[in-house]
Amino acid sequence: MIFNILELFLVVIIILSFYFTQEVNTSRVIFIPKGSSNSIVAHLDKNNYEVNLLDKIMLRFIGKPQSGWIDLKKKKMAKLEFLYKLTTSKAALKKVTLIPGETYYFFLQNLAKTLNISTYKLFQTYAELAYKKDGNIIADTYYLPFGMNEEQLIKHLLSITEKKYKKLSNKIFGQYNQKNWYKYVTIASIIQKESASKDEMGLVSSVIYNRLKKNMKLQMDGTLNYSKYSHTKVTPKMIRNDKSTYNTYKYRGLPTDPVCAIEFEAIKASIFPVKSNFLYFMKSSDGTKHDFSSTYKKHKQNIKKVQREKRKTKRIKKRKEKVKKTVRKVKSSKIQKKAQKKLSKDDKLKNLWK
Repeated sequence: MIFNILELFLVVIIILSFYFTQEVNTSRVIFIPKGSSNSIVAHLDKNNYEVNLLDKIMLRFIGKPQSGWIDLKKKKMAKLEFLYKLTTSKAALKKVTLIPGETYYFFLQNLAKTLNISTYKLFQTYAELAYKKDGNIIADTYYLPFGMNEEQLIKHLLSITEKKYKKLSNKIFGQYNQKNWYKYVTIASIIQKESASKDEMGLVSSVIYNRLKKNMKLQMDGTLNYSKYSHTKVTPKMIRNDKSTYNTYKYRGLPTDPVCAIEFEAIKASIFPVKSNFLYFMKSSDGTKHDFSSTYKKHKQNIKKVQREKRKTKRIKKRKEKVKKTVRKVKSSKIQKKAQKKLSKDDKLKNLWK
């Protein structure tokens, strides 16, 4: 009887040893949701990690898995090592900031460089999974786990933004309609590009809505600063040659896609524009704000006013430069005279020894 129990015990040990030494193939970085051990095991099983009741029991002895993104350091390991790493591993985080008004084109390149992953794969995955060409990732500072692959990274960023969009939409409208929401995101992206400050966003938004209502072309430079043209100065040649819907000088209505990444202030301004009759705006002479107007006549007056101020500033600048140049000449002349006097004294001393 005792012999049979020992035999059974040995058989169980052998089976367990065989089971827990089986090789597990996994991605290096995986996500563990918050919750009980049962819910975590269910999540892992759902995501093809093939964990079962035996693994659940073993985890109770080893410890509770870490929540969040964890770095397992390698992709192949024994089952027991895999379970142990679930309870002890943490992911190294990299800080990456998406600046409001920046485009996906530059942000993805920065991501690839920072996290040492493939730029091509990152762009390819983004093109496959993103709803629109831009505006799918909200402007923010992200702490991203080092070791994520391109697909995991894009899915993670899109998921964060989608959750935030849904939360805000439900709060404002009581529902989330992706197609309608991205119309606001598109308007918000133009506001983001055109506003000199957050205080102006509501006014810029009112100009957009007023022009759309009157079936006027938006004619805004910011819409042409899309994708790889994010930092490009808009020129008459660019306006003539660009045939995309981003060219609001040629086409009426909104571009088919958002122009850039937005912050929440911009999207709030796109939903709640300031009530105004403004149809035009232009940068003030110092470039820190915009002058808004309701008529083209007033807009032209603002243009002339800014041009006068710029010419005045230019003249003052020239005068200052002239004064500085004169001062430098006087100083240089004085230094030369001092040097000459010193030289003549030295010559006299030298003559004493002749």
